[in-house]
Amino acid sequence: MPTILVIDDNPAVATALEVLFSLHDIDTVAAQSPDEGLARLREGDVDLVIQDMNFHADTTSGEEGIALFHAIRAREPDLPVILLTAWTHLESAVDLVKAGAADYLGKPWDDRKLLSSVGNLLELSEARRELARHRSAERRRRDALERDNDLRGVVYADPATERLLALACQVARSELPVLVTGPNGSGKEKVAEIVHANSLVRDGPFVALNCGAIPGDLIEAELFGAEAGAYTGAGKAREGKFEVADGGTLFLDEIGNLPAAGQVKLLRVLETGRFARLGGNRERQVRVRVVSATNANLPAMIREGAFREDLYYRLNAVELKLAPLAERPDDILPLARHFLPPGRRLGGDAEQALRRHPWPGNVRELRNVVQRAALLCADGVIGASALGLPPPGAPPAAAGEEPDREASEAALARSGGVLAQAAQDLGLSRQALYRRLDRFGIRRD
Repeated sequence: MPTILVIDDNPAVATALEVLFSLHDIDTVAAQSPDEGLARLREGDVDLVIQDMNFHADTTSGEEGIALFHAIRAREPDLPVILLTAWTHLESAVDLVKAGAADYLGKPWDDRKLLSSVGNLLELSEARRELARHRSAERRRRDALERDNDLRGVVYADPATERLLALACQVARSELPVLVTGPNGSGKEKVAEIVHANSLVRDGPFVALNCGAIPGDLIEAELFGAEAGAYTGAGKAREGKFEVADGGTLFLDEIGNLPAAGQVKLLRVLETGRFARLGGNRERQVRVRVVSATNANLPAMIREGAFREDLYYRLNAVELKLAPLAERPDDILPLARHFLPPGRRLGGDAEQALRRHPWPGNVRELRNVVQRAALLCADGVIGASALGLPPPGAPPAAAGEEPDREASEAALARSGGVLAQAAQDLGLSRQALYRRLDRFGIRRD
């Protein structure tokens, strides 16, 4: 049952209210002075306060009532307070309502009006408590997630991201292959790093290979190694990614771009842990946890004959679906602030613009936009105009136009002109990056 604290120096008032509320399953406790009321409040379990404004028969100043109200607000800012007053002039009561009092009623009060006000306030108070309980549970859950797991410094606030991270940490402790799906730029490699960091092989190497950035005729050599003379230019034997990742995790990004021959060999390694280098006969045994990622629709590729169904089910023992940034909006501003260099901050209009933008390029696009704005900002505060985002309601960019020219140039600058690294940064194959540079008239050197 909810409990109302009545603070009034007239016992008859407290008794009348106790009888009225008991008929509606509401408990009442009484206090006859401000000090007694505050002491009772400190004991807790109070859902609403009804307080008098005058505690001396010889004065109508209401000073004690005003002081009591502010003391209650200071201690319990969200606790609803109803003022009872017999004053002819109610200016002070109105001022207190503006300061946060829930309602004020004159004496004698109207029972129906009082019960209506109390009922509404108790419902609101219960909703607030439920929200507080929910937020407290969320904080405890998030604290436990961050205390018990290595999240690799990931920045997040959205509940959808928290659920994905919790699942990633849970499946990390098995040895099953994991498939991370999601659009380009959404953070799939970061999820793979988290799986490795919380796995049984976390002390081993984490090796990443972008299958879309390697020419099809070289992908097998990248994966499985090659003996000297296995192909033109192979002057000496070299290890493949599986050998380098032995005892750790191999992350295969853009797995949908793996050629058919590579798919067959990869399937065998997943089944047996054994493979031979390109151009060699000696089989090698490795223990590697495989995490793969794709932005492609692998089931559709299977139907088209472009991807092996048996390999898909081998890779997809557990699928981690990473949502687009637009579907986890609470991550936008924390990520944007994370990407800002020291001495820069976002203005209110910039934050609103970031929240409104659909982010077709996801986290990668957000990072590029924020870092470019910070570079062009003349002072420490970044305004919406510095972001260069299209206005709300503008038609989306044509397919294939993101990241734009500035994003491509920024990726090249970060990579020091290393095209393979810039392509991986942008989530493109090198050939796709070449085409983009040609379209924008950007020199490859």
